[in-house]
Amino acid sequence: MVPSPGVPHSPGEVCKLKKALYGLKQAPRAWFEKFSIVIASLGFHPSPHDSALFLRCSPYGRILLSLYVDDMILTGDDVLWNSRNLKLQLAKQFEMKDLGTLQYFLGIEVAYSPRGYLLSQSKYIATILEQARLCDARTVDTPLELNAKYTSSDGIPLSDPTLYRTVVGSLVYLTITRPDITYAVHVVSQFVASPTSVHWAVVLRILRYLRGTQFQSLLFPSSSSLELRAYSDADWAGDPTDRKSTTGFCIFLGDSLISWKSKKQPIVSRSSTEAEYRAMASTIAEIIWLRWLLADMGVSLSGPTPMHCDNMSAIQITCNSVFHERTKHIKIDCHFTRHHFQHGTITLPFVSSSMQIADLFTKSPSTQRFRFLTGKLSMLPLTAS
Repeated sequence: MVPSPGVPHSPGEVCKLKKALYGLKQAPRAWFEKFSIVIASLGFHPSPHDSALFLRCSPYGRILLSLYVDDMILTGDDVLWNSRNLKLQLAKQFEMKDLGTLQYFLGIEVAYSPRGYLLSQSKYIATILEQARLCDARTVDTPLELNAKYTSSDGIPLSDPTLYRTVVGSLVYLTITRPDITYAVHVVSQFVASPTSVHWAVVLRILRYLRGTQFQSLLFPSSSSLELRAYSDADWAGDPTDRKSTTGFCIFLGDSLISWKSKKQPIVSRSSTEAEYRAMASTIAEIIWLRWLLADMGVSLSGPTPMHCDNMSAIQITCNSVFHERTKHIKIDCHFTRHHFQHGTITLPFVSSSMQIADLFTKSPSTQRFRFLTGKLSMLPLTAS
């Protein structure tokens, strides 16, 4: 590093650090390497599928440690070498503070009820509302108007887009526990480069919806099974500007929603079947990763994962090993999807469009349907027991 002012040195001389200083670019990497060495000496190894997840397995059980920078969560069922022993060993190496039972982590609030665990971000929502000066705003029933579509040319460009970008960035983080706003946030995120008055009005509507549902939480039932099931959907050519489609999926572990996504597809699809097929390939990739991660945690899934799709043509393409002229341009996705179908990673049960839960992540439905779909996501008020 460059010597500090007042430190005598010759021209061209720099200081060689013996220890990484907080705030330098290499400090996070140095800290992670140091922690990895220490935790490895205690019998832990990083998950090959998530480098920030460390595991210790023994005949007596296993301990899991999830690390985010210098914050960590511990859990496990090892009856001999429990989490208390781990805390004592880590305290010998680092200055640590034990915050007890998990209640708050990186803005995520964790509550406990007889029904299971409740995850929410009500305090974080309050901060966003205060930032946008909407603490007393009128509430709405849905984050987007019915079948809402927007383009970059709508409205007048904002003179200062800073607040728009700040709020949208906060909303992206909020989707960690609020899958009900995922599609709406996906929409407004597309205009952060050059937002307009119309786009800002959409953001304000999302915030008004959040004000009315501030204490909504995501339930992880304590009595849920440990079987994966997925729902995959696509909105064909839904973007009015470039006619690209939107992929949407949600994956449950028993009755617990553990993964969801709403993302514009990178290329234009020539049919709804093609759009659905690309969405299926994206969903399968997530299923594979989750199956690997669950195996690291000791959850062995012996059977295939049902992936519900509402497009019979896409299902038939997977089941039929013959390539046609109309599908050869999606051959890679065809091979990928068929491979995992034939090898028993997934099954493809058909689900009617009216019961397709992933519909919530591809379009803005009516108020009645929005309530129906969010009710399928195991979401309920934080005060519920």
